[in-house]
Parts: sequence; structure tokens; C-alpha cells
Amino acid sequence: MTMNLKTFSNDGSESGESEFDIPVFEDAKGLQALKEVIVAQAANIRQGSANTKTRGEVRGGGKKPWKQKGTGRARAGSNRSPIWVGGGIVFGPKPRDYSKKINKKVRQLAFNRALFERASDGSLLVVEALDIAPAKTKVASDIIRGIAPKGNLLVVDKEFSETSLLAIRNLRGIVCEEASIVSVTDLSDFEKIIITRPAMDILVERAKGGSK
Repeated sequence: MTMNLKTFSNDGSESGESEFDIPVFEDAKGLQALKEVIVAQAANIRQGSANTKTRGEVRGGGKKPWKQKGTGRARAGSNRSPIWVGGGIVFGPKPRDYSKKINKKVRQLAFNRALFERASDGSLLVVEALDIAPAKTKVASDIIRGIAPKGNLLVVDKEFSETSLLAIRNLRGIVCEEASIVSVTDLSDFEKIIITRPAMDILVERAKGGSK
């Protein structure tokens, strides 16, 4: 089915609406898949490198701190005991792999649902083209903020020109991403998504089961 999205001209002025063939959901289908994929993508970027040493790994502790009896103090066999300052850690974190596997059908369903959600709430704003020249931040700001005056923005294009990237990179709260690698998390995290028509065509193709 088709959905209407707000369309803007190259200078950032609104030019009407255009139809795009976006998957439509009428119930909760895909919401669980959307959640699972977002959680998995967050887990997959965790380093899992946290590491603590057990009492067997910390240095020292070879000699008994004091004799067993006669001192009036508690018995101690090693100053590397977990209850001593500088001692080992009990059940502390060790390097681990946090990554989660999500099958292709679930990822596809999640992507389609995320695209539908953003189209439904009016967060997808289509601009005919985004070729900013000269490469000046003020020029980029006038165009982009003319389309979406506030909030964190994701700007998506089929391929960014060097001048566009130079102009946009200093704008606070704005991230650039090529359409071929936009993820479910990208579609879900930003308040507004400004996307060029060629890039939107790529997302529609991906929603149909094209390249991921």
C-alpha cells in the first residue's frame, strides 16, 4: 500500500506530498520484532571487555600476613583475599560476547515496522535532493532547519557529496547516513528523518526484501 509523505524542494520549502509504497500494519504485528532487533543491535556494539581479577590473579599474597594464633586479630591466610583492600574480586565481570543473533525474517519485519512507524507519525520528511554548495554550515543549516526546525535529526541520502558532508558535519544534533546502511535503530532513535527522494526509493526497495 502507499503512504503520503511531506515533500520539500531543494531549498527546504514545502512542496506538497508524494506517495511511496511503504508496508502498512494495522495491528501490533512487528512490534516485538522491532524491540528484539533494537536490543540486539545495541548488544552487538558492546565491547564486552570488562575484566576483574580473582584472588588467584592479583599479585602478592604469598606470605601469611600474621601468625594464626596469639595476635588477637582474625585469621588471615592472604592479603589478596576479597575482603582486603587490593584483594581479588568475587564474581566480577569477565570478558564476554554480548552479541545476539536475529534471523533474516525478523530483521526484515522489524525494518518494515520501523519504516511504517516513522511514516505514520510524520517523522519522515522527503526532500527532492540535498546537494549543498558552497560547503558552508549556514547554508546547510538554513535548508535542514527550514525543513525540521528543532530536534535530533537523521539526514539520509543515496550518497553524500563531499560539499554536503563538509557543510553538515558541524551542525549539532544532526547525523548523516547513507540509505543502504540505515538500520532499524537509526529509524527509531531520531526525532525527525530528512531523506532525499533517491534515498527513500532505496528504503522502499529494502522494505520489499531488497538489499539489507
